[in-house]
Amino acid sequence: MPLADFSLESKVALVTGGSRGIGEAIARGFVEQGATVIIASRKQADLDVAAQSISEDTGGMCVGWACHTGTPEHIQALFAKIKAEYGRLDILVNNAAANPYFGPSIDIELPAFDKTFEVNVRGYFLMCQEAGRMMVEQNSGSIINVASVAGLRPGLMQGVYSMTKATVISMSKVFAQELGSANVRVNTICPGVVETKFASTLVDTPEIYESFIKDVPLNRHAQPPEMVGLAVYLASEASSYTTGSTFVSDGGLII
Repeated sequence: MPLADFSLESKVALVTGGSRGIGEAIARGFVEQGATVIIASRKQADLDVAAQSISEDTGGMCVGWACHTGTPEHIQALFAKIKAEYGRLDILVNNAAANPYFGPSIDIELPAFDKTFEVNVRGYFLMCQEAGRMMVEQNSGSIINVASVAGLRPGLMQGVYSMTKATVISMSKVFAQELGSANVRVNTICPGVVETKFASTLVDTPEIYESFIKDVPLNRHAQPPEMVGLAVYLASEASSYTTGSTFVSDGGLII
């Protein structure tokens, strides 16, 4: 396969949760491959810092637009701005996530349950709807939903979070089936434990870390840039016949 198929030249991409961690790494990788990238998260100040860093380091174009993906009005406003500014969207990476509770599922309180589903499921769904409509109009596009290995094997003390990520995997298959005739592809990436602020409890608590690392054949956790290769593949023409698939990058955890 020609390496040119991995190019994202002239593509417009949106990456949620893009101011840090996996989202920032993916956004950076996309810009390096030639895409114009919009990063979104709740705090504009964090987005400005990340977008400036990415643009300066790569010589490409990255902008940050604030959007709380748990709020439908914010999502609608974001897509209206994308349409007005760029006229198209070629790639969506749903990456923003919430995990406000760590403990037994039997003890989670309803507000924490609702918050987890609001961001991780409803937010992803609404983003897929808005992006899907734009991509159907242009008869092309790639949606990448970042789930988690916890969606395949429930994470310790992360039951409700794991439920939401299992839903994301199913959601990708639904949209892949429904949008395929319009040449819109939808796939899922399931990272294992990646060293980010989001996963700090798992990485920084020795007894928790030791409980999962013993099951990882590579005997370590991942760094955010290690998720970029899969994302570039799924965003680019290199994956033109790939949809509805779930890609696991977990160091071998679920073997």
